[in-house]
Amino acid sequence: MFVSIRDDVVLHGGFSSVVDGLRALDIEAVEVHVRRDLTVRSLVNSSQSHDLTSPEGLKALETELAQNGVRISAFLLGNDFGRDDAKEQVEWMVKTVKMAHQLGISAVRVDAVVSGWENIGVDGAIRLFAEHIKQVLEATDDTNVQLGIENHGTLGNRPEFLQAVFEAVNSSRLGLTLDTGNFYWFGHPLSRVYEIMRQFAPKVKHTHVKNIAYPPEMREQQRPIGYEYGRYVCPIYEGDINHSIVVDILREAGYDGDLCIEDESLGKFAPEERRSVLQRDAEHLKALIVHLQ
Repeated sequence: MFVSIRDDVVLHGGFSSVVDGLRALDIEAVEVHVRRDLTVRSLVNSSQSHDLTSPEGLKALETELAQNGVRISAFLLGNDFGRDDAKEQVEWMVKTVKMAHQLGISAVRVDAVVSGWENIGVDGAIRLFAEHIKQVLEATDDTNVQLGIENHGTLGNRPEFLQAVFEAVNSSRLGLTLDTGNFYWFGHPLSRVYEIMRQFAPKVKHTHVKNIAYPPEMREQQRPIGYEYGRYVCPIYEGDINHSIVVDILREAGYDGDLCIEDESLGKFAPEERRSVLQRDAEHLKALIVHLQ
């Protein structure tokens, strides 16, 4: 395993560019957000973008990676198959997967969002989601890029939704982007969170790592979805989720990918404190990986 970090999180930490942040944190891998227009933020100049549909834009990104000793651990997509433009989203996703293949990127994070799913129910959302994901996989079957559905939001943190989608699609290329904080955010008791992680560990393709610190008496309670998240979200090295247990669960399942920092507590700290929070996050996760060796 190795440590990576989201590009947006690096910049929220107060670094002038993604590359500057990676150097300061001693991290070599980054998850990069691909926008709907198929552009990505420059890693060396956050005010500039690269158009991945053009040979020049793709080459510019490759040059930045090579010159700075950086690699992209995953592309991130914010799809929503509940919208009217789902067909166009499939095309966007297909193009992104093909570009990931060209760049040697092993995973693409996809979102479990189906807006308005309450009107069609969980079963309807499963059918709709699986239908579109199948289209993406079929159009990219000449690649080995893995798709990781993040357990995100009010739908994607339901184990029954994830399991049903995996069964309906039935592809080894489809799995989970395990967000280590989101099952807990959803309200599952802490012990249940670890159970769910064990259930899906063999399906993990990529991760997002965060933490939450609830009062002790609430840890094993079923809480409302997102209960006072802004108050209780905390740095990765703090909080209730024991990432040593999480790493052990992933290792036992054969996972050897990244632990991607997505610390959503940074907004609780003064700008001048955020770098040190990310540094401690990175050191904490590196220490867990070293402990496995």
